[in-house]
Amino acid sequence: MHKKNIVTAGIALSADSHVLIMLHGRGGSAEDILSLATHLNVKDFTLIAPQATSNSWYPYSFLSPPSQNEPWLSGALNVVGEVISELNEKGIPPERIYFLGFSQGACLALEFVARNARKYGGVVAFTGGLIGDKIYDENYEGDFQDTPIFIGSSNPDPHVPVERVHATSNILKSMHAQVTEKVYSGMGHTINEDEIEKANQLVFATRTIKANAGI
Repeated sequence: MHKKNIVTAGIALSADSHVLIMLHGRGGSAEDILSLATHLNVKDFTLIAPQATSNSWYPYSFLSPPSQNEPWLSGALNVVGEVISELNEKGIPPERIYFLGFSQGACLALEFVARNARKYGGVVAFTGGLIGDKIYDENYEGDFQDTPIFIGSSNPDPHVPVERVHATSNILKSMHAQVTEKVYSGMGHTINEDEIEKANQLVFATRTIKANAGI
């Protein structure tokens, strides 16, 4: 099971903080995903990056039956849930909590928010989709209340089929998220500059607009 290991960066956490939870991919690290923040409009955010035990959130493909990825999958979801609970206890509401993940981390981020839908600050998924050998609709409930979500992916991608990306977007839209999906032909399993721009424009720019409006 995962041992709780959290790496932080950005501004010090306070009751007024906007928080970005960053989830690394398979074989990556908390430090790796935190380095992406230099390209994002999150200079005034507290950054929180959980570290997966053995650098992997679950052992098999995200397209495997969920039971095959247990108990690691539930453990990974619990790690994120514990971070959220601690933030709530410190007075930080969900609408000031953002998520970002790449690859396995993107899948984990999408799976967590879909199982716990509410008004979040925003979600960025660089190459990911909902977890399972099929879409388990019964796992997903709640209302995103127009939470902005950006999903970017390649077609083809060696790990994430575009059909699962489309199905994921449709589920999130049905739960009232404002989803922007962009598929890049032949991009490969990486993050490109356009994805970074889309994340800044569609998700992190909403923080700037609210701040300027005094919200």
